[in-house]
This record gives sequence, structure tokens and C-alpha cells, in this order.
Amino acid sequence: MRLSTVTAALVLAVTVSAQQNITVIVGGNDTVTYSPSSVNASVGDTIAFQFQSKNHTVTQSTFPAPCQNMTTPTAGIDSGFMAVAANASFFPEWSFTITNASTPLWFYCRQTGHCQQGMVFAINPTVAKSFAAFQAAAKASSPDGSPSSSASSSSSSSTAASSTPSASATGGAMRHSGSAAIVLAVMGITAGILL
Repeated sequence: MRLSTVTAALVLAVTVSAQQNITVIVGGNDTVTYSPSSVNASVGDTIAFQFQSKNHTVTQSTFPAPCQNMTTPTAGIDSGFMAVAANASFFPEWSFTITNASTPLWFYCRQTGHCQQGMVFAINPTVAKSFAAFQAAAKASSPDGSPSSSASSSSSSSTAASSTPSASATGGAMRHSGSAAIVLAVMGITAGILL
């Protein structure tokens, strides 16, 4: 019995350590960018956005409507505006954990005109739904964020066929603010089991 408990604790510890923390710089060097602009992530990975200039957001959208808030099947996640003073030495962060890596996740900045300048971000883009196509659709969006008629007609048929319900209300992203607390709790449970 004790050996199986120790084995389970070790498997849990290895799983926790295998998860990645991925940092994305928002507005670095006073630009209208996310850097990197896309990442590949697995379930359990944390994506941490560090806001370095101006006043940006990380707002979940969809592939066919890159400059509009995701509302279907539920509202997407949103960092809210994160203002950074010109000579700041502290940079705010906002993060979430990936809960479903089977479908791509799409994001943009809600600041007026930033999405149309190409300020978009993707997690796990595919060949059929590439970051380049997503960014091109964002740049072609109208000022109110609605997709251009050519962008929406070319992407709607491909998204309808491959769209699947998500296991999570936010399409695979779970917002959190204390990843260190989760790791410490797991380590505490593991230590208690080993004693």
C-alpha cells in the first residue's frame, strides 16, 4: 500500500514539473505586438502575459471574427486593460492555464485600432487555421471589429466543419492568479503522503 502511494506521489510530482510556464510580452519596446505572436501549449501549461507599455488587453476571440470578443458558446476570457506608465519599472502580468489543447485559441487587443494593426495572438494554431490567416483577417477587419465580407465568407465554411464543443467554457483556457499556490499545495499533499 505504501509503495503505491509513493509511486502515485512521484507521478504527480513529475506531471507538475513537466508543465510549462510560457511568457508572452505585450507591447514590448512600445510596439503593438504580442511576442511571441503564437505558441504551442499543452494541458496544464500556464501562459503569462507581461504588459510592458501603453494600455493593452488580452481578449479571447474566434478565428472567423478576430477583432470581436468571443461570446459563443460562452464569453471568452479577458485580461481587461492593463495600463503601464511610460517609465515603469514594474510590469503587470495576467495569466491562465490551458485546460484543453485540442483546438486553437485566439486572442486580440481591444484597444481601438490595435487588432486592425495585427495585434493578435494564437495558441496551438493549425495548418488549416494558421496564425498568418488569423492575423490577415484581423488586419482586414472593419474599425468596429467585424470581419470583412471576403474574410468571413472564406473562413466560415472551414470553421463550421471543424468546430467542436469545448470541455471548458472558455475554449480551453482557465484564468488564475496564483499558480505558485497550486504548486505549493500539490507539493504539500505529496510531502504529506510520503511521510
